[in-house]
Amino acid sequence: MNVAPQALVPSVLLVGEALVDEFRERRVAGGAPFNVARSLAALRPGLPVCLVTRLHPADEGGAALLASSRRFNLSLAGIQHEPVHATGRVAVLEEGGGHHFEIHAPSAWDFIELAPAQALLAAAPPAFFYFGSLAQRGAVSRASIRALAQQAGELGSTRYLDLNLRDGSSEALLAAESLALSDWLKVNEHELAQLFAWFGTADDAQADMLGDASALAAPVQRLMQCFSLQRLILTRGAAGYVAFDAQGRVLAQAAGLVVSPMVDTVGAGDAFSAMLLSACLAGLELAQALALANRYAAALCGERGPLPDDDAFFAPWRALLLKESTR
Repeated sequence: MNVAPQALVPSVLLVGEALVDEFRERRVAGGAPFNVARSLAALRPGLPVCLVTRLHPADEGGAALLASSRRFNLSLAGIQHEPVHATGRVAVLEEGGGHHFEIHAPSAWDFIELAPAQALLAAAPPAFFYFGSLAQRGAVSRASIRALAQQAGELGSTRYLDLNLRDGSSEALLAAESLALSDWLKVNEHELAQLFAWFGTADDAQADMLGDASALAAPVQRLMQCFSLQRLILTRGAAGYVAFDAQGRVLAQAAGLVVSPMVDTVGAGDAFSAMLLSACLAGLELAQALALANRYAAALCGERGPLPDDDAFFAPWRALLLKESTR
């Protein structure tokens, strides 16, 4: 992807899993932080984006991840080499218009080392620090990610938690400790329902995630105040999205978009995060950024896998983002 870089100052540092998604017919690079990092690089060429992850450089998966990093002009400074454990793999099992994952363990990304990542973070404190819960399933990466999140907060970065409740990372304690280290939280309706069940009242657990957003104000406020969150972004699939402030007030919302043809929803949430962060860094108001994120995520649902094979896909989105940022 050869695009002239823009003169941009803000940066994003992401930490977590990079892996190979195994579909029925092919294998592609994936992992939520890796998907977000690559979209960020494609949408904002020249934006300093650094992904901290770990892979085995000598296996087939590691080679694929390094090749994809180079395709998107991602810095390799945060990619650690793991000599023992294989690069991560995930089987994507599709049926009935949806999908679920079988995530292999242990994987290279379970062993992210802290010291080199801390050096990167200290050298260039980012505007946003992105992390998730899946990469915290193992003790080594969990300790590293939490120390990095603490450091990022001390450096003034906005910590963006994309909660991914998957096998091995869906415990209440893990979620609570991650929430306590975040400023912005992005969840889907299933994840928010689980958070209400863990940390809310009995009434909170019965809240309708897809109904009137104002009905979620009280339980969202309780959750956000419990963990001192600044923003909560709820993605609701075909029902669209809602964003709340720290008091549980609705900041912005919109319905979902019709996708035709619908290919798959793998990586849609990652696309939403990438455009949201890109637009915020470009100076757009939150409502504008969310609207663009909604459109971009819908467009990715018309592509196979978490990112398109054709780099031409990104050109109109770059142009639109630039246009909106210069108004």
